[in-house]
Amino acid sequence: MAPKITTELLKQLRQAMKNSKHVPEPIQAYIVPSGDAHQSEYISPCDCRREFICGFDGSAGTAIITEQDAAMWTDGRYFLQAAQQMDSNWTLMKIGLKDVPTQEDWLVSVLPQSSKVGVDPFIIPADQWKRMSKVLKSAGHALVPIEDNLIDAIWMDRPSRPCKSLMALSLSYTGISWKDKVTALRIKMAERKAVWFLVTALDEVAWLFNLRGSDVEYNPVFFAYAIIGINTIRLFIDGERMADPAVREHLSLDSAQDAEFCIQLLPYESILTVLKSVCETLSPHEKVWLSDKASYALTQAIPKDHRYLTPYTPICIAKAVKNASEVEGMRRAHIKDAVALCELFNWLEKEVSKGNITEILVADKAEEFRSQQENFVDLSFATISSTGPNGAIIHYKPTPETNRTLSMNEIYLLDSGAQYKDGTTDVTRTMHFGTPSTYEKECFTYVLKGHIAVSAAIFPNGTKGHLLDSFARSALWDQGLDYLHGTGHGVGAFLNVHEGPCGISYKTFADEPLEAGMIVSDEPGYYEDGSFGIRIENVVLVVPAKTKYNFSNRGSLTFEPLTLVPIQTKMVHTHLLTPKECNWVNDYHKKCRVVIGAELERQGRHEALQWLIRETEPISKTH
Repeated sequence: MAPKITTELLKQLRQAMKNSKHVPEPIQAYIVPSGDAHQSEYISPCDCRREFICGFDGSAGTAIITEQDAAMWTDGRYFLQAAQQMDSNWTLMKIGLKDVPTQEDWLVSVLPQSSKVGVDPFIIPADQWKRMSKVLKSAGHALVPIEDNLIDAIWMDRPSRPCKSLMALSLSYTGISWKDKVTALRIKMAERKAVWFLVTALDEVAWLFNLRGSDVEYNPVFFAYAIIGINTIRLFIDGERMADPAVREHLSLDSAQDAEFCIQLLPYESILTVLKSVCETLSPHEKVWLSDKASYALTQAIPKDHRYLTPYTPICIAKAVKNASEVEGMRRAHIKDAVALCELFNWLEKEVSKGNITEILVADKAEEFRSQQENFVDLSFATISSTGPNGAIIHYKPTPETNRTLSMNEIYLLDSGAQYKDGTTDVTRTMHFGTPSTYEKECFTYVLKGHIAVSAAIFPNGTKGHLLDSFARSALWDQGLDYLHGTGHGVGAFLNVHEGPCGISYKTFADEPLEAGMIVSDEPGYYEDGSFGIRIENVVLVVPAKTKYNFSNRGSLTFEPLTLVPIQTKMVHTHLLTPKECNWVNDYHKKCRVVIGAELERQGRHEALQWLIRETEPISKTH
């Protein structure tokens, strides 16, 4: 993977940092976050500014350019990838490792006295601005908003912002009408004395109005903002797409409407102007509610006394707790997904020995099998198809330059998922097509033990996901092993494959408590640089658990796997499993055989059914 040559781009950016055409006065540093104006994790090509300037194209990272230096911070999922994609102009800052400075501390250490640090106020979240500004100010520097994005100023062939057509979801998929969702939101607003609610996250806009789009690859969202008042609704959205009769009917745009459900359509770019004019009409104690992760630009537009900021919005929390229709849809989606993967793995088992199956070919074949399923819309992220050493690159995506051929003597890891109209999937399986080494089997078994520990965990209502993270690591820690990513993330219902406010990770203590109806992933792993990667991932549903006792009457929860794809038992050292863990594997495989077997039968996929039966044979604990 050849790094991007950035010498000329950095020269142009440093000139722009001093050019009065772009900045009111020269700045000594410029921050390029990885998100867009909605603080999205996955972004449209027109918003890939950090990738443009440094070459690294992972989903998380922040680049900072000073007059002399250029540094880029990312997390453990991307250490190897970032090192390969960036040239020698850049210093890679590995977040979470000892002696790696924070962005603020690094700036303080390299900047000349009384420096100005610039950033696009629409791209930086308000909470991050607050934190950075405080540290810089105490060191005599200033964080300043730069209205003209400086990357856009030097990016000559920047793509235009997508404006693709919308899909209206019926009640059979959503379970709740958009009007009922708005009513529930207004009740929450009244409780907090908020007269306005600003919706900035793209998945929250999509969820609230029961609409889906395709403006961001793999994420069924569209560019829009909304301002919900006590009896008004403003939707900021561009393009011809609002002329679609199905969308107009869905939103009741042309029919007589109760005033409080009448939607006023406004241009996407007018959000700041309209928000400011809304704020001019506020009475002294009235509040505007928004996320503290909304952009600094929009947050600043609301006078401080009128701001009501929360880390997670009521939409974010409501969206995370799936209703019965959404849960049913997610179950259906995972059954279809399992059918596609049984077909794929059956095909792979026959083909790998021929020596002409590449990582890209498998990724394409996985998409082909998924696309045969009813209501398939798209993939849910770029497929991670990795064999041998590529498996150690946690968020690896095969390219023609890195594309390896699968073999009988390397571990193969496939992390993939799809968007179906009824749900979102994300599954990882790790397998060997020949004979795995004793060490590979040992590592796989520790990862499996961690996966089971989370999946079978019983915990009190009100428990936050981060408390379960060490369950997944315990078997690895016992052997002096670990992995540098979180154990699980929230999953949307035909929405973003990564969503808050819940997750299972040591990296955050700000997650919301897990509750019945939430859906998260369970995906411990182990990675040996230059050799292999192992990850076992299921999407699981939080469900009530029956326990012998009920302390303080608070009730208990556990997980039910929605993903029903066999785990390769030839990779398991069964003597390392406890009888309870053996039973878990056998019970899981029995469910795969019954549920997926019936669907394979129904679809007439008999060869894949035979593969499923072979792969779900019970295991026994041998000494």
